[in-house]
Amino acid sequence: MSEATKSWPVKVLAVRIFAAILALIGAILAVGGTWLATLGGSPYYLLAGIGLIVSGVLMMRLRLVGIWVYSGVFLATLAWAVWEAGLNGWALVPRLVGPYVLLVLTLACVPALSAQRGTRRTALALFGAATVIVAGLFGVSAIGGGGAIAAPSGGTPPAGDVVGADWPAYGGTYGAQRYSALAQITPDNVGKLKRAWLIHTGDLPASETARKMYGAETTPLKVGDTLYLCTPKNILIALDPATGATRWRFDPKVPDANIPYTAACRGVAYYAVPGAAPEQACATRIIEGTLDARLIAVDARTGRPCADFGFGGQVDTTQGIGKHVPGMFSITSAPTIVRGVVVTGHQVLDGQKRDAPSDVIQGYDAVTGELRWAWDMVRPDRVGAPPPGETYTRGTPNMWTTATGDEALGLVYLPLGNSAVDYWSSTRSPQEKAHSTSLVALDATTGRKAWSFQAVHNDVWDYDLGSQASLVDYPTAAGVVPAVILPGKQGDLYVLDRRTGAPITGVEERPVPQGGVEPEQRSKTQPFSLFHTLRKADLTEKRMWGMSPIDQMICRIQFRRAAYKGFYTPPETERRYVEYPGYNGGSDWGGVAIDPARGVIVANYNDMPNYNRLIPRAVADRKGWAPRGEERGGSLKKGAEGAGDPQIGAPYAIDVNAGWRLPGTGLLCKEPPYGGIRAIDLKTGRTLWDRPIGTARTNGPFGIPSHLPLRIGTPNNGGAVVTAGGLIFIAATTDNLIRAIDLKTGKTLWSDVLPAGGQATPMTYESGGRQYVVIMAGGHHFMETPIGDALVAYALPR
Repeated sequence: MSEATKSWPVKVLAVRIFAAILALIGAILAVGGTWLATLGGSPYYLLAGIGLIVSGVLMMRLRLVGIWVYSGVFLATLAWAVWEAGLNGWALVPRLVGPYVLLVLTLACVPALSAQRGTRRTALALFGAATVIVAGLFGVSAIGGGGAIAAPSGGTPPAGDVVGADWPAYGGTYGAQRYSALAQITPDNVGKLKRAWLIHTGDLPASETARKMYGAETTPLKVGDTLYLCTPKNILIALDPATGATRWRFDPKVPDANIPYTAACRGVAYYAVPGAAPEQACATRIIEGTLDARLIAVDARTGRPCADFGFGGQVDTTQGIGKHVPGMFSITSAPTIVRGVVVTGHQVLDGQKRDAPSDVIQGYDAVTGELRWAWDMVRPDRVGAPPPGETYTRGTPNMWTTATGDEALGLVYLPLGNSAVDYWSSTRSPQEKAHSTSLVALDATTGRKAWSFQAVHNDVWDYDLGSQASLVDYPTAAGVVPAVILPGKQGDLYVLDRRTGAPITGVEERPVPQGGVEPEQRSKTQPFSLFHTLRKADLTEKRMWGMSPIDQMICRIQFRRAAYKGFYTPPETERRYVEYPGYNGGSDWGGVAIDPARGVIVANYNDMPNYNRLIPRAVADRKGWAPRGEERGGSLKKGAEGAGDPQIGAPYAIDVNAGWRLPGTGLLCKEPPYGGIRAIDLKTGRTLWDRPIGTARTNGPFGIPSHLPLRIGTPNNGGAVVTAGGLIFIAATTDNLIRAIDLKTGKTLWSDVLPAGGQATPMTYESGGRQYVVIMAGGHHFMETPIGDALVAYALPR
């Protein structure tokens, strides 16, 4: 025993306790590393674990050499981390932060084991060198970094229906560019933006159960001197756009039982009756769809129901649907009105049963509420309601998101989802296989199909088209072509001739992985857009993550154990399989925003995998997985959509680990970023810039906020709005911020903390010569952001 150890018995005890912990960490790494190595993974964890065990044992015996052994392990770790991760800051975190902390604690043991000044100076020098190297690596790394910036090729003059003072439709117009000609707020003055007013809608969850299902995703409308919005349970509210003062409210009294997985009303529609006198009742009207699947029309001036619309101002869209339990069949997106016809689809709960309600697309007269047509893809010959005793075809792909309207062509563009059982395809009809995950154009006056374009063949990945498509005048060598931009959850953006559905930019059929539980059902090829994709490179073991080497090792083991053949890996049942990107995107319901004048597409996106497994029917039955309304004990299933879905009528249920979370810490297994925002050249599809969006301020292990301002790139739901002033306004992220981003550079110029999660798309308008930006801060249970009922307006100081 050295003189130092004789003099410091308390410190010696501390060294031995630390050494035991070091050896224990080493044992965990060695055992897990052995498992990983046998799976063909990196041998680092096994070797590092052995080194930590040796170091810990030597230090427990109060041998100074144990400190130098760990120092050697750290230096080897440093070299391995840079070799494997390069200068990717987030990738370096689990590889270096934990080992560096252990190095500091190990070197702190030197005074207790040696009284020699030379030894202490060596330890201090090693600490200083390691600190400088680690700090330097993170200092020059791409942690929350920017990237290159390119200039757009140029655009075309904005079309005549571009919005300015008003915002008359969910996407700005029914063409859904989410672009405003307003330019009062600019990159030079946006830093002065302040809250102009804030109101509370009063629609908050009445119970803890309802709280777990709220997601206020509303984008208001502004027409003339009034702002219109709906709340999660479909309360209609009219406000003064300059002050937020309430003009009127209308509550359709939607029962809590009708809340699907998410209580949401993304928006409403405004309609002016042609030829109606201004003082006539309901000459202008607000039309919304409700969670209990009603269409409701109220007078835009007073909020009173329109007596001429349906029965007392409402239409029951469930007529002809057949049996359904509350919450299975609802309307959560804004209707689209083309040539006087209100077009709506429905949200039919995913994954419950093959015999789910039909998602027939319906067109109603905007004045009378009369059913003008109904498009049942399996019965295209029948354009009206089914005869008595029959129903629309059950289980067909639904349109839960928002359609796009083309008044000039008289077409409405429907982004369709999957058949009622997302992850099993053998029982789908030929018509369902032909139309699932497709953009379908219907004649708005007759309901007859004009054309369709399929983004995924026989989809078993839940890549339903959640984004509203956007209409543009697309510049080609032969001149401007009327086009539609279609974003997909799988990441691709397609440019189609909106008259015919023919691709304007290239779409290529490429071979994709085969096998899985239905090998005969898998398409040999899938369409790949040659215009642009938001999708990143296939996952590798190196891209697994965590807050420590142990977390990362566990994720690496899970990756190696799973089935993964790259993009479009077929579903498996014997083991987990990796779906990347997961069902949350790519591009989800927020869609894209387009600046036609500058020729720029702005797309925010998610970049997360799912970690799935098909569960045999007998196993799912033993777990008690049952469709909505048929649960054991009569309690309604209120879990996260897609997780533990029974898929009755298929031989397998589905267990989805959305985002691929690690048990315990709740962190994601893929390295950051998890979400980003990108500017894309409209003419060429080139990336102009790409940035992570969302900071780590509200995120952390075990659900504990880290309060770190680092740009980690969080999951995001909700879209952006682009202005002629050269700004992008977006919330969407899980850090509860709304941002103004410079369209040219992608740099965030301004932000504000919202009173709740901002999982909604903002809008902008002018009132009294002042430009306002408005966002719904209602939170979202699925995104795990705080629930609220605040509508917030921003403007420059007067």
